[in-house]
Formats: sequence, structure tokens, C-alpha cells
Amino acid sequence: MAVSFECVTHSTKPDHEMFDLARSIDSHTRSQAASGEKAVAGVTDGLIGLGQDVTWSARHFGIVFRLTSKVTEFDAPHRFVDEQTKGPFLSFRHEHRFEPASGGSVMVDRVEFVAPFGPLGRLVEKVALAPYLRRLIEERGRFLAAS
Repeated sequence: MAVSFECVTHSTKPDHEMFDLARSIDSHTRSQAASGEKAVAGVTDGLIGLGQDVTWSARHFGIVFRLTSKVTEFDAPHRFVDEQTKGPFLSFRHEHRFEPASGGSVMVDRVEFVAPFGPLGRLVEKVALAPYLRRLIEERGRFLAAS
């Protein structure tokens, strides 16, 4: 069974600007500098769009991971979805939504994932992965709103 969570970020930037920041490979790399995350294949800089993919390399939990995701849905400047096509998860889906709001915009990140390793993976999902991923998404949201 998949684990899911939502993170909501309020910004003074308009929704179309947050939309572009969220799909910017360069902004993502800067927001995740602590884990050494970098784009190593596919779209490695600029803005990613429908049907395009990116392979990320990053260190999490002391281990270097690679994850390739593809933008599978795209409705500029309101929403896009990226999904893992290769990587450490059995499945990983990240929906990004953007709405105008008084004084700026609201960005909503909805993440849904399934870890490998059967019952042990289910335990790791809830105890370690979900809180860790939530923190990364929240940090990224704060970074984008402040950029």
C-alpha cells in the first residue's frame, strides 16, 4: 500500500512563477544542495516539460541513489506530475499544483510512494522515509518561495 502526504507552501510570487521554479532543474539542484543532488542525465538544466525525463544522483542516509523521473502530466501553469521510471522505489509519484492566492500563490506538493522490500519496506516507509521525504519537500518549497 502506498504512503502519501501533502505539503503546502505559500508564496508572494505569482502561481506561474512558482510553476516554473518548481520545474527548474537548476532551482531543484540548489534547493537540495545538502544531499549533493544533481541532474546527471536527461534534462540536466533549465525547465523540464511534458514527456521529458531527468536522472538525479544524490546522497541520502549515507548512500548514493539514482532516480529517473518523467513528467507524465502537464497543465501549465497549474499542475504537473513526475513519476519514477527507474530508481530505488517500487513507485514514486509527485504531483505539483499551483493556485493563485491573495498576495501571491499556493503550491501544493502531493507525494505518493511505495518502498521495496515487502513488509520491512512498509515499516521503513512509515518510520523513516515518509518523514524524511516530507522534510525534503518542505525545505524545497521554502527555498522556492524565497528564491
